[in-house]
Amino acid sequence: MRILVIDIGGTHIKLLASGRREPVRIPSGPRMTPKKMVRLVKDAVRGWKYDVVSIGYPGPVARGRPISDPKNLGEGWVGFDFHKAFGRPVRILNDAAMQALGSYRGGHMLFLGLGTGLGTAMIVDGVIEPMELAHLPYKKGRSYEDYAGAAGLERFGKKRWRKHATDIIVRLQAALEANDVVVGGGNAKLLKKLPPGVRLGGNEHAFAGGFRMWRHAAARTRGR
Repeated sequence: MRILVIDIGGTHIKLLASGRREPVRIPSGPRMTPKKMVRLVKDAVRGWKYDVVSIGYPGPVARGRPISDPKNLGEGWVGFDFHKAFGRPVRILNDAAMQALGSYRGGHMLFLGLGTGLGTAMIVDGVIEPMELAHLPYKKGRSYEDYAGAAGLERFGKKRWRKHATDIIVRLQAALEANDVVVGGGNAKLLKKLPPGVRLGGNEHAFAGGFRMWRHAAARTRGR
């Protein structure tokens, strides 16, 4: 089975297919609609051979479908027929959950994505549970995402942001009793020292997760 993986982000859409080594990047942004995304992806992968599609979606997903439009992209994602648009079977998973799946080594793993926002997902004994912990209250009426996301980095600067981000990682690690914590996302590299039981992820894990969505039983997901 040949798989095309699409990792949708607020600034870029990244693509990789079975047998390919180098991902392709497409600029995205607030005007990116699903129809435009499909058109640009098809243009970018013209000549590629793939049988099925995996999509990492930057928002909540229930029963394999987006349930709200992404914050940093255009409208129209809810109810869009991706299967018809691509002409192939499509599986959709929250982007943090897809990267979590690609990082999974067993047990109880918590994934935290430090990027534009704060992506969260957990895998317990092979079952993926996408989560929305980012908007829980943290300090001074602000959420975890307000401190650990890109807005927090801009507001506090790198040194204070590292302190808040590390504190949030440790709090969630303890609260969820995770024996393995993976920190990914574009800003994860800014952390100088990781707490015990925490390891650094990588964007390549999103592609690994996209391949596993079709290839492994660990891709079983629960509705939210």
